[in-house]
Amino acid sequence: MPKMKTHRGAAKRFKKTGSGKFLKNRAFKSHILEKKSAKRKRKLRKAELVPQAEERRLRKLLPYL
Repeated sequence: MPKMKTHRGAAKRFKKTGSGKFLKNRAFKSHILEKKSAKRKRKLRKAELVPQAEERRLRKLLPYL
């Protein structure tokens, strides 16, 4: 059986934690920032956990991560 390939687009967007969960960066931080509050922009800096429903799909895309 050949090796599975890592989905390179997904590999650039997700990180795995020590406990095996996935982290992703938050959206809506690239432009139109003037109207967003400083508090909102500060919260967008931090990565968030991927929902559990999406984890199975990510494990297929990232078999070796």
